[in-house]
Order: sequence, then structure tokens, then C-alpha cells
Amino acid sequence: MPGTLYLVATPIGNLQDITLRAIETLRSVDLIACEDTRHTRKLLNHFGIKNKLVSYHEHNETQRTGEFLTRLQNGESIAVASDAGTPAINDPGYRLVTEAIGAQVDVVSIPGPTALISALVA
Repeated sequence: MPGTLYLVATPIGNLQDITLRAIETLRSVDLIACEDTRHTRKLLNHFGIKNKLVSYHEHNETQRTGEFLTRLQNGESIAVASDAGTPAINDPGYRLVTEAIGAQVDVVSIPGPTALISALVA
């Protein structure tokens, strides 16, 4: 059985804006792919999450996509997290999502804060 690819929305500013579901997902996956490991490590440390981080950004997205797809096809679960907001909108993730769907890997979006809605209501 293939694993699952999770797109995890992260806080835009205040770390407390993360959802409980996002925290649980980050705790439970085999690997977290993130734009900047230093930035994401601060978030994980804040919530006591000890999980493996791998960088996934515009400069290595092509190379990492193949690696991640293989891991997903081998049954691992991977969370993609941006520095802030939702992956695959303006951040890495689109290529991996497209490949995962093509390989019949489940893709699950874990909703959270978005700059658009915050700006709209403000």
C-alpha cells in the first residue's frame, strides 16, 4: 500500500495558530519536507515534536520530488510544510502533489491559517 502525502498548513505569524490536526499529523508522519528546516524546527520544538526534517524548496524540488514519490510508493507518509501558510499555493509542493496523484498516492490537505482570509476579514 502506498503511503499518504499530507499538505500541512502552518501558522503565518503566531505559533499558536496551528491546528490540533496539524500538530498530530506532524507528529505521526515518517518524514516532514519543509522549505527551511531551521524555521520549521522552531515550530516543532515549540510543540515538542521530534521528527525527521528534510529541506524541500524551489532549488531542490525537482530532485526531491522523485525521492519523496519513491518513499510514498513504499508506504511511508510524508508531510509537506511551508514556512508559513499552505504548501503548493505559492510554496513548494505542486510538483509533488501532481506526481503523487498520478501514482495513485493519497493526498490529504490539513487546513489551517491562510493569508487571504486573514486579510479579507481584517
